[in-house]
Amino acid sequence: GNSFENNRASDEGGGLWVCNCSICRRTAYVHWTVPPERFRLLAGADGYATYEFGTRVAKHHFCRSCGISPFRVAPSDPDKIDVNARCLEGVDLEALPVTRLDGRNWEAAFMRRERAASGSSGSGAE
Repeated sequence: GNSFENNRASDEGGGLWVCNCSICRRTAYVHWTVPPERFRLLAGADGYATYEFGTRVAKHHFCRSCGISPFRVAPSDPDKIDVNARCLEGVDLEALPVTRLDGRNWEAAFMRRERAASGSSGSGAE
Protein backbone atom coordinates (compact mmCIF):
# COMPACT_ATOMS: atom_id res chain seq x y z
CA GLY A 1 0.00 0.00 0.00
CA ASN A 2 0.86 3.66 0.11
CA SER A 3 3.26 5.13 2.60
CA PHE A 4 1.74 8.57 2.29
CA GLU A 5 -1.72 10.01 2.64
CA ASN A 6 -3.99 10.52 -0.36
CA ASN A 7 -5.60 13.93 0.00
CA ARG A 8 -7.77 13.67 -3.13
CA ALA A 9 -5.81 14.25 -6.32
CA SER A 10 -8.74 15.91 -8.05
CA ASP A 11 -9.27 18.67 -5.48
CA GLU A 12 -6.07 20.64 -4.96
CA GLY A 13 -2.59 21.20 -6.23
CA GLY A 14 -3.18 22.34 -9.81
CA GLY A 15 -4.29 19.04 -11.30
CA LEU A 16 -2.46 16.12 -12.80
CA TRP A 17 0.23 16.44 -15.45
CA VAL A 18 2.67 14.29 -17.35
CA CYS A 19 6.08 15.22 -18.69
CA ASN A 20 8.11 13.86 -21.59
CA CYS A 21 11.57 14.43 -20.08
CA SER A 22 13.88 11.42 -19.97
CA ILE A 23 13.15 10.52 -16.33
CA CYS A 24 9.37 11.02 -16.35
CA ARG A 25 8.90 9.30 -19.70
CA ARG A 26 10.81 6.22 -18.55
CA THR A 27 9.12 6.02 -15.14
CA ALA A 28 5.59 6.89 -16.40
CA TYR A 29 5.27 9.42 -13.59
CA VAL A 30 1.88 11.19 -13.34
CA HIS A 31 2.52 14.37 -11.37
CA TRP A 32 0.29 15.86 -8.72
CA THR A 33 2.04 18.84 -7.14
CA VAL A 34 0.82 19.73 -3.65
CA PRO A 35 1.88 22.10 -0.87
CA PRO A 36 3.86 20.33 1.87
CA GLU A 37 0.99 20.73 4.35
CA ARG A 38 -1.17 18.54 2.06
CA PHE A 39 1.37 15.70 2.13
CA ARG A 40 1.80 13.37 5.08
CA LEU A 41 4.34 10.56 5.02
CA LEU A 42 2.78 7.59 6.82
CA ALA A 43 5.86 5.35 6.90
CA GLY A 44 9.31 6.34 8.07
CA ALA A 45 11.51 8.40 5.79
CA ASP A 46 14.24 5.80 6.27
CA GLY A 47 12.29 3.56 3.88
CA TYR A 48 13.30 5.82 0.97
CA ALA A 49 16.51 6.50 -0.90
CA THR A 50 17.02 9.91 -2.51
CA TYR A 51 18.58 10.63 -5.89
CA GLU A 52 19.87 14.12 -6.73
CA PHE A 53 21.71 15.37 -9.79
CA GLY A 54 22.92 18.59 -11.40
CA THR A 55 21.95 21.52 -9.18
CA ARG A 56 20.64 19.11 -6.50
CA VAL A 57 17.35 21.04 -6.31
CA ALA A 58 15.37 18.02 -7.47
CA LYS A 59 15.01 15.27 -4.86
CA HIS A 60 13.77 11.98 -6.31
CA HIS A 61 12.65 9.64 -3.51
CA PHE A 62 12.54 5.89 -4.15
CA CYS A 63 11.16 3.07 -2.03
CA ARG A 64 14.06 0.93 -0.76
CA SER A 65 11.90 -2.21 -1.08
CA CYS A 66 10.37 -1.95 -4.57
CA GLY A 67 12.19 0.94 -6.29
CA ILE A 68 9.05 2.95 -7.12
CA SER A 69 9.27 6.74 -6.94
CA PRO A 70 6.10 7.76 -5.09
CA PHE A 71 7.10 11.40 -4.54
CA ARG A 72 9.79 13.95 -5.27
CA VAL A 73 10.70 17.60 -5.04
CA ALA A 74 10.83 18.98 -8.57
CA PRO A 75 13.11 21.83 -9.72
CA SER A 76 10.05 23.61 -11.17
CA ASP A 77 8.34 23.74 -7.73
CA PRO A 78 11.00 23.20 -5.03
CA ASP A 79 8.64 24.46 -2.32
CA LYS A 80 6.08 21.71 -3.06
CA ILE A 81 5.83 17.93 -3.06
CA ASP A 82 5.38 16.23 -6.42
CA VAL A 83 3.37 13.05 -5.80
CA ASN A 84 3.26 10.25 -8.35
CA ALA A 85 -0.50 9.87 -8.74
CA ARG A 86 0.03 6.30 -10.02
CA CYS A 87 0.94 5.43 -6.42
CA LEU A 88 -2.34 6.70 -4.92
CA GLU A 89 -4.87 4.04 -3.92
CA GLY A 90 -8.43 4.65 -5.07
CA VAL A 91 -7.66 7.29 -7.71
CA ASP A 92 -9.04 6.58 -11.19
CA LEU A 93 -6.48 8.32 -13.39
CA GLU A 94 -8.55 7.61 -16.49
CA ALA A 95 -11.38 9.74 -15.07
CA LEU A 96 -9.23 12.83 -14.38
CA PRO A 97 -7.91 15.42 -16.85
CA VAL A 98 -4.14 15.32 -17.38
CA THR A 99 -2.09 18.23 -18.74
CA ARG A 100 1.05 17.58 -20.79
CA LEU A 101 4.34 19.40 -20.18
CA ASP A 102 7.15 19.44 -22.75
CA GLY A 103 9.93 18.45 -20.37
CA ARG A 104 12.33 17.75 -23.23
CA ASN A 105 12.33 21.53 -23.66
CA TRP A 106 11.95 22.22 -19.96
CA GLU A 107 13.04 25.87 -19.79
CA ALA A 108 10.66 27.01 -22.55
CA ALA A 109 7.80 24.89 -21.18
CA PHE A 110 8.32 26.27 -17.68
CA MET A 111 8.26 29.85 -18.98
CA ARG A 112 4.99 29.15 -20.85
CA ARG A 113 3.51 27.63 -17.68
CA GLU A 114 4.52 30.66 -15.60
CA ARG A 115 3.07 33.09 -18.17
CA ALA A 116 -0.18 31.15 -18.28
CA ALA A 117 -0.41 31.10 -14.47
CA SER A 118 0.14 34.87 -14.30
CA GLY A 119 -2.30 35.61 -17.13
CA SER A 120 0.43 37.20 -19.23
CA SER A 121 0.62 36.31 -22.88
CA GLY A 122 4.26 37.37 -23.14
CA SER A 123 5.60 38.53 -26.47
CA GLY A 124 3.33 36.28 -28.44
CA ALA A 125 6.29 34.81 -30.32
CA GLU A 126 6.69 31.10 -29.61
